[in-house]
Amino acid sequence: MSNWCQFLDSKKKKPRTLHHKKNFSPLEFQNKFSIFNFFLFLLAFTSQIVLPQAWDEVIVTLADYQALRAIKQELVDFEGVLRSWNDSGYGACSGGWAGIKCVKGQVIAIQLPWKGLGGRISEKIGQLQALRKLSLHDNVLAGAVPWSLGFLPSLRGVYLFNNRLSGSIPPSIGNCRKLLALDLSNNSLSGIIPSSVANSTRLYRLNLSFNSFLGPIPGSLTRLPSLTIFDLQHNNLSGAIPDSWGTTGNYSYLLQVLTLDHNLLSGPIPSSLSKLGFLQKLSLCHNQVSGTIPSELGRLFELQNLDLSDNAINGSIPASFANLSSLVSLNLEGNKLENQIPDAIDRLQNLSVLNLKGNRLEGNIPPAIGNISGINILDLSQNDFTGEIPVSFGLLANLTAFNVSYNNLSGVVPSVLSKKFNASSFVGNLQLCGYSTSTPCPSPHPLILPPAPAEAPKHHHRKLSTKDIILIAAGVLLALLLLFCCILICCLMRKRSSSKGKNGKADNAGKTQKGVPVSRAEEEAGGQMGGKLVHFDGPFIFTADDLLCATAEIMGKSTYGTAYKATLEDGNQVAVKRLREKTTKGQREFEAEAAALGKIRHPNLLALRAYYLGPKGEKLLVFDYMPKGSLASFLHARGPETTIDWPTRMKSAMGVARGLIHLHSQEKMVHGNLTSSNILLDEQNNPHIADFGLSKLMTSAANINVVATAGTLGYRAPELSKLKDANTKTDVYSLGVIILELLTGKSPGEATNGMDLPQWVASIVKEEWTNEVFDLELIRDTPNIGDELLNTLKLALHCVDPSPAARPEVQQILQQLEEIKPDLAASSSDDRAPVQSASDE
Repeated sequence: MSNWCQFLDSKKKKPRTLHHKKNFSPLEFQNKFSIFNFFLFLLAFTSQIVLPQAWDEVIVTLADYQALRAIKQELVDFEGVLRSWNDSGYGACSGGWAGIKCVKGQVIAIQLPWKGLGGRISEKIGQLQALRKLSLHDNVLAGAVPWSLGFLPSLRGVYLFNNRLSGSIPPSIGNCRKLLALDLSNNSLSGIIPSSVANSTRLYRLNLSFNSFLGPIPGSLTRLPSLTIFDLQHNNLSGAIPDSWGTTGNYSYLLQVLTLDHNLLSGPIPSSLSKLGFLQKLSLCHNQVSGTIPSELGRLFELQNLDLSDNAINGSIPASFANLSSLVSLNLEGNKLENQIPDAIDRLQNLSVLNLKGNRLEGNIPPAIGNISGINILDLSQNDFTGEIPVSFGLLANLTAFNVSYNNLSGVVPSVLSKKFNASSFVGNLQLCGYSTSTPCPSPHPLILPPAPAEAPKHHHRKLSTKDIILIAAGVLLALLLLFCCILICCLMRKRSSSKGKNGKADNAGKTQKGVPVSRAEEEAGGQMGGKLVHFDGPFIFTADDLLCATAEIMGKSTYGTAYKATLEDGNQVAVKRLREKTTKGQREFEAEAAALGKIRHPNLLALRAYYLGPKGEKLLVFDYMPKGSLASFLHARGPETTIDWPTRMKSAMGVARGLIHLHSQEKMVHGNLTSSNILLDEQNNPHIADFGLSKLMTSAANINVVATAGTLGYRAPELSKLKDANTKTDVYSLGVIILELLTGKSPGEATNGMDLPQWVASIVKEEWTNEVFDLELIRDTPNIGDELLNTLKLALHCVDPSPAARPEVQQILQQLEEIKPDLAASSSDDRAPVQSASDE
């Protein structure tokens, strides 16, 4: 029932109750009341009189009610989500109508994403004069973008992406001076982009990607001071890229993402881009851009991703690029770049992707590239490089993709690279050898000495001098000494072999057996190094000497100590954590706690395989080595070509929850410092929680330092600042932050707008802009997983509730995750079924 019925009831002085209420249409009203009363109704409506009804304390205005009815009539409701939009208007503004929000009887938001809605958006939407947000993304809407949107003075957000809209953008949209976000991406829109869009000077997000827009980029759009995301990729835009970025007024331009790739843009790269001091991503790839790269781009100190590939750019790589200290990915593939790579490129210490494929670069490959330790994708193929492959490349431990094929390289391929990458990474270099069995390197020619001239035999004998006798005696003595050393060494080796044979640790030759599990804790002396090594069950064993003489590589440092990747002599790899001195308990307490930790086994917990106590007090913990590294690096340190799908992220969340359940229920233990950095991944991306129980090995002072450090990383529950002691609910809070990290792709250690990750997510959800939360990689697949994302987000926010009592138990979290993704839960159960400890094998 609408306002005018109540108004007339008050005029007729007839009491009305809930049981006698009747809903009138305008036609019925005219039949029952006089023209005078109808005039009074119009007067009441036009003056915006809103009188509450007894059964509905919030009333929608007639104009908004009629507009919503008209909107419903032009939509095709395949899933019946609009059934609540009844003919009486009952509940429209009190939460009864799906997707509608009101203030004082006026509709301020229509939010119906992922509802399978078809049809078209009615022009009657222009009657909703208070409308602030229109969110109909991820549906199957067709037709045009309504012209009447330009009549909505309060409009702030338009989210119509992932539909089937056609036609052009109405120029009237420029009348929306309060507009903050306009996202029409992934539709079938065409025509030119109206320059009037720039009239919305508060616009911070403009996404028109994946459409068929034509013509040039309006220069007026380059001068929007609040614009943060500007995405026009995958269109048919042509003409030159405007050279008017950041040149108007005294504004501080905030643009962070500029993607103009996959268009028909031509002309040079504008040097005015260097004025965008906050720019983090610049993509101009797959266009017809020509000319040289402006050296001014070296001023973009915040730039992380630069993609200029597949254009017609010539000239050299600017030496100023060495100043781009934040750069993570540099892609210049498929251009006409010449000359050499700047030697100072090793200043790009954050670089993870360097792609220079398909240019005309020449000269030697700078060995300095080998100093960029974090690089994992390096493609220098199809150029004119000469000389040898730098030996320093063999030190790039994180390298996962490498290609120098089709150059003019010569010499021997470093053995580390030839073992790690196949022949396709090196072919097309006629003078390069050693990268496959079919390209052996020639053996060095032996040095042939001319025969000594023949001497006539001498038949006379001379008497030995004193000097000769001394030399002979010294030689005999040296030979006896060498013989004695050999005998001593043989005895020692036999004794060591015998000792190993008794313990079941080695074969008759004294070599370590591989694949032989140890079913109980075993202790041995530290061999020649001294100390004490204690083994727990595991897939293979080693001696103290094997451990201490292993090749070690630092993986990271924490409050507990330094972690190494140790490669034993037999090729097996383990992770070794060297605990900080003076932070651990005394030897007797340490051994008792370490023995308890060595018994803990679960598929999602990192197993302690051994510990070593050195003669000078050093303490080493030996764990399984996880080749994929931590969940943190998996999420945040990958290249742009590497994507992480939703099932993989959910698999991580479920695995961490299972590991925590075992700690809390079976081991009666709290982790206390759960972060994505101490969740390690194996070859199948299964998560293994690390660093659990280490607090039991440390002194109280060291544990206080760990708690303080956890707070700086963004995983710390708010009550820890008072309690100073972790519990199961603080672990749940940390798990909630990790789930938010998986959903958003953001690192909790980096504040967003001055807020930590849970606060930022809560603020976005409060503003009803939930789609802004999710990682872009997940947004692309929201038609299939939209409900799963929303339900997981709700669960994560429940976990990070400021009140510990409101947080669920870990068992409840796992149950809800499995309900959200039942197919993954079933497969995980199958995977866990055959798992057993090494002692059961």
